[in-house]
Amino acid sequence: MLTKWCRVFQGLPGEVPHARHFVASLLADRGPADDAVLVVSELATNALRHTMSGSDGGRFFVIVGLGDDVVRIEVVDQGGELVPHLCHATDREEGGRGLRLIAALAKNWGYTVWRDGRSVWAELARANV
Repeated sequence: MLTKWCRVFQGLPGEVPHARHFVASLLADRGPADDAVLVVSELATNALRHTMSGSDGGRFFVIVGLGDDVVRIEVVDQGGELVPHLCHATDREEGGRGLRLIAALAKNWGYTVWRDGRSVWAELARANV
């Protein structure tokens, strides 16, 4: 069973540090805080860049789930034209590595698409907490 916390953020780039702080403060003594902060940073940034969450009046939600052996980080956005996918970024490209980084850190990751939005999530192992 997961204990969950949720917070809504405005769809502005300045809100990404607040999302990182939200996750870090929840996981300070409970789990893989550094990895979870990196995951929420990537997911929130993707929500702003690639979905309606980054448009005027947009918003995104961060949900943190804490279980005995897993931390689940989920960002719910307002949807966009493309579904999340792993990119093949070259060394010269500035972006395109976020989901690959998440896939390397996470036990599992994925997304769910709804009519008016989607969630992208990653599950991190809670080791020796």
